[in-house]
Amino acid sequence: MQNWLSMSAGDLGRGIAAGDIDPVELTKTYLEAIDAHPSRDRIYARVTHDRAMTEARAAQARAQAGRRLSALDGVPISWKDLFDTAGVATEAGSALLKNRVPDMDGEVVRNATMAGTVCLGKTHMSELAFSGLGLNPITETPPCVNDAAAVPGGSSSGAATSVAFGLAACGIGSDTGGSVRIPSAWNDLVGLKTTSHRLSLEGVVPLCLKFDTVGPLARTVEDAALMLAVLEGGTPADLRGASLKGRRFAALQTVAMDDLRDAPRMAYEGALARLKDAGAIIEPLEVPELTEAMTLAGTLYTAEAYGLWRDVIEANPDLMFAEILERFRAGATVSAPSYVAAWAELERHRMAWDRATSGFDAVLCPTSPILPPNLERMTSDHDYYVTENLLTLRNTRIGNLMGLCGLTLPTGVPSCGIQLLCPPNTEEALLRIGVAAEAALA
Repeated sequence: MQNWLSMSAGDLGRGIAAGDIDPVELTKTYLEAIDAHPSRDRIYARVTHDRAMTEARAAQARAQAGRRLSALDGVPISWKDLFDTAGVATEAGSALLKNRVPDMDGEVVRNATMAGTVCLGKTHMSELAFSGLGLNPITETPPCVNDAAAVPGGSSSGAATSVAFGLAACGIGSDTGGSVRIPSAWNDLVGLKTTSHRLSLEGVVPLCLKFDTVGPLARTVEDAALMLAVLEGGTPADLRGASLKGRRFAALQTVAMDDLRDAPRMAYEGALARLKDAGAIIEPLEVPELTEAMTLAGTLYTAEAYGLWRDVIEANPDLMFAEILERFRAGATVSAPSYVAAWAELERHRMAWDRATSGFDAVLCPTSPILPPNLERMTSDHDYYVTENLLTLRNTRIGNLMGLCGLTLPTGVPSCGIQLLCPPNTEEALLRIGVAAEAALA
């Protein structure tokens, strides 16, 4: 049964369908692994034993009757602690929301439950989702699977580590500037950033509503595709026969290749070589407008985040991690005309991006230019925190600013991912490219 903890969600679902895996025993195996794990309380904010077993017994009955609800019916998953769950605290990693208990599940949680997935519990995260590092001195900082002394990436830190340490078959997180893709990359997982508003944000604690997205952190591209369908109540992308032969990719040069550390650079170059060996056509691409677009992020993100949270924050600012508080408060100085002008400018840059990339199947770049930073130094060196936080999210933020969908894949080098970016609402095409790239990189 221990091998169940390392199997893909898709394989677990097929095992249930074949009668080889009992959903109740599967869920017990996961719950026992969670309870016995030395980092349990650093990864899970709350474990929902009763809900998990109730859902597992229902999945068992459906499987025995031949009436499974989806390919993932009976598969145990985790939820980032900003998704509302009825009767269970949802605190978004912040003391500001301590003991906040929703009356009902958020819409994506309801969709996943209706598809038969089993809720194992709620995972730790960066405070109010406003950091890509995963450091949270207010609640907990999960460990990075590749470096116990490093941060795990965020803000979906526990979502990633729950999967990486074999404590969930898939984790559900959110991505506003890279919060699915960074922890996925640093913990050697597949992470899918969906198009803004493709998946419902009802019952999701917000950060920046114009950029917030929901997405899975998974072991395989197939798992990401299956989970996307579960989250929206749709049909999974058809991944059969996917190939890289003749596919044309842009290797983004603007911004994304600046200040790359050695390991991410070498991992990326190796990944590109393997994609070429599999038949991909890769051409360098400059998008000068991207440089200007990136300068708008501070205005757009901080203004909306502070606008949403100002009253709650200023009622009890001492409850917050100082670095996160400072980042929110930066939005207080942004004027309404500046915010409106920044959005108008960003839309112009998005059109330039669309023109520059229209002939390519996807745009490629390193997921993160750096490796996971040292946790202890993060807590004592403000300049190091700021520098590493901004570098961490730089490449992933391209996808959010340009309004794209994105996928990060492991390169085979620990904590180094390669990012694929596609136009909005083309997740199915992105996942087909992704599964072919996954095979080439394996």
